[in-house]
Amino acid sequence: MLDLRRMPADLREELDAAFRRVVDGGQYILGPEVEALEAECAAYLGAAHAVGVSSGTDALLASLMALGVGPGDEVVCPTFTFFATAGGIARLGATPVFVDASLEHFGCEPAEVAARVTPRTRALVPVHLFGQCVDVPALRRAAAGLPIVEDAAQAIGARAGGERAGAMGTLAAFSFFPSKNLGALGDAGLVTTGDPALAERVRLLRAHGAKPKYHHALVGGNFRLDALQAALLRPRLRRLDAWTARRQAHAARYAELFAASGVAAPNRAGARAPVLYPVATTERHVFHQYC
Repeated sequence: MLDLRRMPADLREELDAAFRRVVDGGQYILGPEVEALEAECAAYLGAAHAVGVSSGTDALLASLMALGVGPGDEVVCPTFTFFATAGGIARLGATPVFVDASLEHFGCEPAEVAARVTPRTRALVPVHLFGQCVDVPALRRAAAGLPIVEDAAQAIGARAGGERAGAMGTLAAFSFFPSKNLGALGDAGLVTTGDPALAERVRLLRAHGAKPKYHHALVGGNFRLDALQAALLRPRLRRLDAWTARRQAHAARYAELFAASGVAAPNRAGARAPVLYPVATTERHVFHQYC
């Protein structure tokens, strides 16, 4: 589906320069490259804090750990998502409580969420699947003020109601897996939050809960981001909006062709056709995939 070797010459030159900069700098985990990427991502996403981590899965895991999710807790999430959404919940000993996905946007429906909240519910993990935001404000009302961890692995740059994915919930998790809209040349991820205390807790958790080194305030994990991946992501982030515009143009062309075929219809409630094609129900669908 995707040939990761294809890239413009100017980007390849910037990636080569970033590689040399990291090799010559001598700091290969965390450090100034990671801090620069964090600042640039926070500005792009409109988030107060961004914390680089080792993968999108670890971003979800660290976010749930920062909220104190553990054995005996329940976390509401959709049925239709990648395994890591529910896997991160289960790894902490909590129980994933599944909500059917919307036929239109593939995310959680607020009424379904409200029906599954119990006294044991600790958090909600909605998924911005395929590059389109779910209605986080409506989910927040449905979840009665419970913490919301956005699974934004496929939705960097997506926007709804004037807010970008990653700046709507209590915390958010992004993936920079190579096939994502913003992909690294290895594995990498990001946690965003508007809460400085949660941001600091995620920073602790990504380095075994240690601050200072060898003084462990809590039990964390090894979720640190490699400096090389951060350096390779930075020139790609600067191109992300242009890449997104191309994806949107391709999606518009697909929709045009499907509509002209006579056998397809927009994917909306009640639609009946041999083929249903995706339509944007929010102001900025970034079309990670066209499903």
